[in-house]
Amino acid sequence: MKLKILLPAEVFLVEEVSKVVAEADNGFFCLLPQHVDFTASLVPSVLSYQAGGREHYLAVDVGTIVKKGPEVLVSVRNVARSDELGTLKDIVTRQFEELDEREKKARSSAAKLELDLLRRFMELREYE
Repeated sequence: MKLKILLPAEVFLVEEVSKVVAEADNGFFCLLPQHVDFTASLVPSVLSYQAGGREHYLAVDVGTIVKKGPEVLVSVRNVARSDELGTLKDIVTRQFEELDEREKKARSSAAKLELDLLRRFMELREYE
């Protein structure tokens, strides 16, 4: 099967695989080459796949998986890859910390813009 991992702005991975294991709302499932066509909503979890006789791991955010014929398409917002689960945990932790820091900066900037807008409205009222 050909596994494609799609992010909003790029194709993250294209690889020939023999098995994909993922998690949906109702639990884990396994896709093999002869599996029927299939669609599911993914929950934030670890997606694993077998390629070249080795197991590989991806931490995925919410998304969708579609198997159609020999193709498995996975569309997610965020993904991290590692061949070891322990390393994957560290990567995901680091990404969450970076994302949290960016969100804090964005909230701070939005608050400053809001205060500036209010200040200017107050100045306009003074000139009336």
